[in-house]
Amino acid sequence: MTDLYQSQRMMRRMRQQALDRGVIAILDVGTFKIACLVLRFDGETRFRESDGIGSLAGQAGFRVIGAATTRSRGVAFGEIDTMNETERAIRTAVQAAQKMAGMRVDHVIACFSGAHPRSYGLEGRIDLDDSVVEGGDVARVLAACDVPDFGNNREVLHAQPVNFSIDHRSGLGDPRGQMGNSLSADMHLLTVDTQPIQNLLYCIKRCDLELAGLASSAYAAGISALVEDEQELGSACIDLGGGTTGLSVFIKKHMIYSDAVRIGGDHVTVDISKGLQIPLSTAERIKTFYGGVVATGMDDREMIEIGGDTGDWEHDRRTVSRAELIGIMRPRVEEILEEVRARLDAAGFDHLPAQQIVLTGGGSQIPGLDGLASRILGQQVRLGRPLRVQGLPQAATGPAFASSVGLALFAAHPQDEWWDFEIPSDRYPARSLKRAVRWFRDNW
Repeated sequence: MTDLYQSQRMMRRMRQQALDRGVIAILDVGTFKIACLVLRFDGETRFRESDGIGSLAGQAGFRVIGAATTRSRGVAFGEIDTMNETERAIRTAVQAAQKMAGMRVDHVIACFSGAHPRSYGLEGRIDLDDSVVEGGDVARVLAACDVPDFGNNREVLHAQPVNFSIDHRSGLGDPRGQMGNSLSADMHLLTVDTQPIQNLLYCIKRCDLELAGLASSAYAAGISALVEDEQELGSACIDLGGGTTGLSVFIKKHMIYSDAVRIGGDHVTVDISKGLQIPLSTAERIKTFYGGVVATGMDDREMIEIGGDTGDWEHDRRTVSRAELIGIMRPRVEEILEEVRARLDAAGFDHLPAQQIVLTGGGSQIPGLDGLASRILGQQVRLGRPLRVQGLPQAATGPAFASSVGLALFAAHPQDEWWDFEIPSDRYPARSLKRAVRWFRDNW
């Protein structure tokens, strides 16, 4: 536990040092694309005091001065599959973003979508030595949370306090300065598999970059795609990516649940390729221009030229109706939404006040998806686009860049986590996290 705690604190310090220098890079490593944003922070707002324990703690203003994206190589299901190809793709994206920004960047904050995320809800309680809650009391109550034994091959990615209670008063965002006899805390713990994180860290170091933070893509997408009221009242963000579909549930402006379905837009492309016997590149083009999930009477008469370069004239001049294309795409999209419905039911999403569902990510742009999702998920569904941030190019404002923009907001407005408090060494949880992230210690 000590190694994990200290290494996470080191990453937080590196992030703060990069912010103090005024520039940091954002790296979204996905199955379909790798996006890089270079952020420049404004001096006037960079040193603002913390506003409390929450999603706006330690605010900072920033502007995007460089942006680049490239086709992802060597990544499957949100995890690195071929190291050399992924390294080249990351170098390509980072160098293009640096060229646009006109400066070199040494520190990056990365997000990823794989590694089988799993959520835990923890609770801790302490008696206050003094009647006034101080920062040390917050650290002690977080250390008092009983962390489950989640296995030797998993690591903690996020450990965020989501609620505090003083005596019988619950729903407190920041208890410091308030008076009482006992302090309780609810914390959300997100764990992931160790091996994919090790591969990502090693790949980033091979690109001559220093890692200043890690985040879940589903968490980052929720930050950017959900509006403030949705984050407050209880909503779910579904990030339809290429290899995986990320899921995050927010309430009171905190993420309380996250999961991932290992099916995404690339699986739809593969279905089209197999069903029509065409190359993957052609299947992706047809899906982008003519795809859909709801067929109408006109779709039987709308013919799509498949094209090809096999040399067989009859084969290359084939046409299919749009209704046939929709018939191939719809079963896979329904499978994704059914899996998401099962994860939401397991998380108790029906008990939240608002129950709003927001679809984002590149796969959410399929025409008719919102209507199909509302029938399967049975809730209020809307399509979400990332928040507009200063300097973001028009090409990077679509739903496919929700994770990238959310990671930029995560870098500028980090929510306080377990690692941000000075927990006394004798208060470390004894039975949990014993096999901590050695990869941090070995690679710094």
